Amino acid sequence: MSDLPRKAVTRTAKLAALPLGFAGRATWGLGKRIVGESAEIVGRELQQRTADQLFKVLGELKGGAMKFGQALSVFESALPEEVAGPYRAALTKLQEAAPPMPTRTVHAVLEERLGADWRALFEEFEDKPAAAASIGQVHRAVWHDGREVAVKVQYPGAGEALLSDLGQLSRFARLLGPLIPGMDIKPLIAELKDRVSEELDYGLEAEAQQAHAEEFAGDPDVLVPAVVHQCEQVLVTEWIDGVPLAEVIADGTQEQRDRAGQLLARFLFSGPARTGLLHADPHPGNFRLLPGGPEGEDDWRLGVLDFGTVDRLPGGLPEPIGASLRMTLDGEADAVYDMLCAEGFVKESIELDPDAVLEYLLPIIEPAQADEFTFTRGWMRSQAARIADPRSPAYQLGKRLNLPPAYLLIHRVTLSTIGVLCQLGATVRLRDELEEWLPGFVPEADEEIEEEEATAGA
Repeated sequence: MSDLPRKAVTRTAKLAALPLGFAGRATWGLGKRIVGESAEIVGRELQQRTADQLFKVLGELKGGAMKFGQALSVFESALPEEVAGPYRAALTKLQEAAPPMPTRTVHAVLEERLGADWRALFEEFEDKPAAAASIGQVHRAVWHDGREVAVKVQYPGAGEALLSDLGQLSRFARLLGPLIPGMDIKPLIAELKDRVSEELDYGLEAEAQQAHAEEFAGDPDVLVPAVVHQCEQVLVTEWIDGVPLAEVIADGTQEQRDRAGQLLARFLFSGPARTGLLHADPHPGNFRLLPGGPEGEDDWRLGVLDFGTVDRLPGGLPEPIGASLRMTLDGEADAVYDMLCAEGFVKESIELDPDAVLEYLLPIIEPAQADEFTFTRGWMRSQAARIADPRSPAYQLGKRLNLPPAYLLIHRVTLSTIGVLCQLGATVRLRDELEEWLPGFVPEADEEIEEEEATAGA
């Protein structure tokens, strides 16, 4: 690839080729069936070819197309194994790699943004990118003060490409639906479009990352690299090594999987409580496992990258989430229903059976019931099938529930994190994290008792 394809007509043609390609391969498959090859073998080959084309097109385009692919990749846990298998490798590639931007383009951006003598800012600068993402790529370098740094350079034309891609993908949403059966693609694309301007603003990203870096400085469990320098289209942060979470998913030990899962859950719920910000891009490419946790070098910490998308929650996660979750666990159907109505999850024109709503919610929050819970692809698939099957009562009830705008990003981040936990196959003490960090989960009376006991113990 010579450069980021920016012309709308070029990108549109590439994206338009996806559904046409699906149709063409289906015809090819029919031909293979006619000449006597087994349906199972033809089906596998068909899906593999589709996955290969999907990765090729989304990876080459970067921009919104790649962002969409990354968003889809964390939901592959919900797919039936015979469907997920062929897509898994192609989609997870999007979490860590993409064709790089040419060196001349990188140098041109750095010269324009940092000045003609930009090389003087660095003792060393590696032209080969260490990672490529949806709107920029990262180069490893050494800052002039000797610190190892990550230099994120935004692709020229990234904003135009993002909006163009997502607009085209929205038009093809119905055709792309089969990639994730039972998932409504259009709202996902709309929400990604809403975040475009924020993600392109490296100033906002630097503020969010630095707020986390300062709050988690010295934390035994979570490491966020500090911001070193920022200007338009360029963001320089401290470099961190570690095992990419995609590698842990692929072949990590069970100990690594469990530790990564626990720390992911901890970061999901503690981040908003401690910083007033929710890291809203939880795909595996944004996390690393680093040695040196609370138990020493043989233990692990979680390194967190990319704060381009955050939800601003000054009071932490909304208190009704914790309160309704606790009441659901306690079987208080009427109280849960009243709170869902008050928060806009049930529209005024709709009336539902509180007990039916409780039955709908309980399986989803099963991980919060036990002292510890093992997240698996099988569990995720069972939940997806229950909610996505048009014949099931859960599907019918789910269609009548509403997702208020204030909860949209929180909902997607939570689902995405659960998807990653299922990819890890991690055993997690989720309730511990909820009790520690989620407002409203522990009733106020219980909190006062705990505080009194802690004071007496001191």
